[in-house]
Amino acid sequence: MDQTHAITLYQPLLQNIAYNLLRCKADAEDIVQDTFVKWLSIDQTKIQNTKAYLIRAVTNNCLTHLNSLKRKKEEYWDSIMLSSLVVKFKESDFAHIDFEKELASAFKVIHSKLEPLERATYLLKEVFDFDYDTIQKVLDKKADHCRQLFSRAKKKLNEAGPKLKVEFSEASKLFDSFKDACTMDNASEFINELKQDISASLKKN
Repeated sequence: MDQTHAITLYQPLLQNIAYNLLRCKADAEDIVQDTFVKWLSIDQTKIQNTKAYLIRAVTNNCLTHLNSLKRKKEEYWDSIMLSSLVVKFKESDFAHIDFEKELASAFKVIHSKLEPLERATYLLKEVFDFDYDTIQKVLDKKADHCRQLFSRAKKKLNEAGPKLKVEFSEASKLFDSFKDACTMDNASEFINELKQDISASLKKN
């Protein structure tokens, strides 16, 4: 069986398998196309059963795609949940029991994925609602630079990829001051910690 015949014969089947797994026509079409492209690039004489190979390849590619989407959703959710968790943390009489663990988890994602300047800009803008003029004064950076830092931070948090591992002891002091700023509505100590975090990073580099 030549390649063109195989594609014509098996594409409807593979498309159906991919759609049943992904429930998205466009993604299913992309997965099937990518599977055929890879299949065309390998030595097909080593494949004893073309149909079984293509079915297995499409299935594996769909599962990889679903895992990637799940990981991206989890990381994005961790980042955007930080602001709403802060609100709940402030309002709850049992904040340290109900929300501190979730707050720490979201903060850890931000700490592991962002550089100190990006982290400071993101937290001051997204969580504490500072305008760029204020952030400019706090970080001693131009407002346009702060906008770029914030945009870069959001992009990094939205990107899929393996979660970066970091020992939370590295961020514990910063997190403690962040938590205090959330509960006492006083960001001054947290701002000092952010500045120290940035200075320490510059010294390392």
